[in-house]
Amino acid sequence: MRRLLPALTGAALFAATGLTALATPDVASAADCTPAQVVANGGFESGSSPWTAPSGAITADSGQSAHSGSSYAWLDGYGSSHTDTLSQSVTLPAGCGTATLGFWLHVDTAETTTGTAYDKLAVKLGSTTLATYSNLDAGDGYVHRTVDVSAFAGRTATLSFTGVEDASLQTSFVLDDVTLDVSGGGTTPPQPGDPTRTPAAPAYTVNLTSDASGASWNGHESVTFGNASAAPLNEVYLRLWDNAHGSCPATPITVTNVTGGTPAPLTVNCTALRIALPAPLAQGQSGTVGFDLGITVPSGADRFGHDGAYNFLGNALPVLAIRDAAGWHLDPYTNNGESFYSVAADFDVTLDHPTGLLVPATGTSVDTPGTAGRTVTRATASKVRDFAWGAGPFARTSGTSAAGVKVNVYSVAGISAADAASMLATSISAVDAHAQRFGAYPYGELDAVLDNNFWFGGMEYPGFVLDLVSTTALTHEIGHQWWYGIVGDDEYNGPWLDEAFTDYATDLALGKTGNGCWNSVSWASAAERITNSMAYWDANSSRYSAVVYGYGKCALHDLRRTIGDGPMTTLLRNYAQAHWYGVSTTAEFKAAAQAATTVDLTSFWSQHRIDG
Repeated sequence: MRRLLPALTGAALFAATGLTALATPDVASAADCTPAQVVANGGFESGSSPWTAPSGAITADSGQSAHSGSSYAWLDGYGSSHTDTLSQSVTLPAGCGTATLGFWLHVDTAETTTGTAYDKLAVKLGSTTLATYSNLDAGDGYVHRTVDVSAFAGRTATLSFTGVEDASLQTSFVLDDVTLDVSGGGTTPPQPGDPTRTPAAPAYTVNLTSDASGASWNGHESVTFGNASAAPLNEVYLRLWDNAHGSCPATPITVTNVTGGTPAPLTVNCTALRIALPAPLAQGQSGTVGFDLGITVPSGADRFGHDGAYNFLGNALPVLAIRDAAGWHLDPYTNNGESFYSVAADFDVTLDHPTGLLVPATGTSVDTPGTAGRTVTRATASKVRDFAWGAGPFARTSGTSAAGVKVNVYSVAGISAADAASMLATSISAVDAHAQRFGAYPYGELDAVLDNNFWFGGMEYPGFVLDLVSTTALTHEIGHQWWYGIVGDDEYNGPWLDEAFTDYATDLALGKTGNGCWNSVSWASAAERITNSMAYWDANSSRYSAVVYGYGKCALHDLRRTIGDGPMTTLLRNYAQAHWYGVSTTAEFKAAAQAATTVDLTSFWSQHRIDG
């Protein structure tokens, strides 16, 4: 995903401390965990209990508004020296490897400064400060914040929100829908040190029918999978990623009538669904889970949203989470970047829709007539990590690259035919340029969907990208077909592995050398690393793009200058081939780079803050 402008880097900017000390523990040895939400009355609809709060802070007053329901917590807002604290005691069960604090925050201020934090909100668990916000985070509406608090497993501590106002000009910190989801651990931890990723080789079969607008879809999904690990598999987790766009438990993605296992309540802000299997799967055995699926696309030009008549359905299909040596990966959704981590899978997706809607999608699509006024689009894709599609009255222009890749550009109204043609030329050039460096594009077809209202710039899915009219951004998103799509990674815990590598590939495709770019590096703190996780970047969002994209690609340019152009070219092509349809880690890349040169790279990694 490419954020084009600093002002568009997901959530509003804020500073946070203490996150680096909250490393997620290894849950491979965790005891059984019953997923739960441990904050009571997080929506403030049941009065003040069990919260401790100043009189009137929990309110339904019309001076502010609730995120959901009618009540919310309003801290400060007096325009004079004032401190408000909202708190309750929470207990995080032992044995749960993942714990995520989530809350919706609206900051409303009369301060006019753009550089000084006069009024501040501190979020703490016990004595640990998880995050701080200020008048600089003011904006229209609520923003969803998440913090990884897995290190508190097995502890009881006070969760507190403390707002401190200075002597003039009010700042209101408005909170609603506070959650603390615990999950993970599970009943079948992997063997200690077992790096095997499972469930393996998923095959998804999906049949969905849309309403007249393409914004509502209903039908059925099933997934067949195997257990690649020596440890038995007693459960699987589905990630319902787009529930992060709704208000849990009223979610835009609904799963009902589950077969092949017993579902538990949704956790991780309603984005994780544990399904207990009827019997443990031994290594090499397979199982199938099926369910009825409902999708309601919310309003907004987002990766999951609709911009007027145009619908974008990224991450709308539930997909299997991964269990590896660290246990189940149930990281929270992030709007600042990506949280996605999945193995290569096969998808067979049938989409029944009005004939007046074009439906670009992952994979190769074939249209057949349906019932009166409707078309059935069947999209099939092999060895992809996700499936995305769009639906709307798009304009379409198509071409074929010199290497034989069919490229389609779909445009919303307001994008000129000239701009669409220019982006088609960019797509054709980019897909072949990346293929020449890293290996032939394997998916046959590529769809680029253009809307200049996208707040995020661009977003990648296998064989399907969302983008603005921008040569650089579109070249970047197409580069993700290799760095994330073909060569996968854990996007939450190692975002540099796809974003930095893709930005480096974009420079190469556009003829940029990166000369001198490392000279402008300036670290914000000792904790800042190119290899930090999204938990860190969500807490330091103003630095995410500069470090992960900018410093990351500059480090790769510097590596090329250190080991030589030829060895670097060979390194990346061989590395891509070695991890084709697999998963990359920082440790593996560092080892491959060291093997490609006689230069000792130990000091290089240290200087460039590449850990792992």
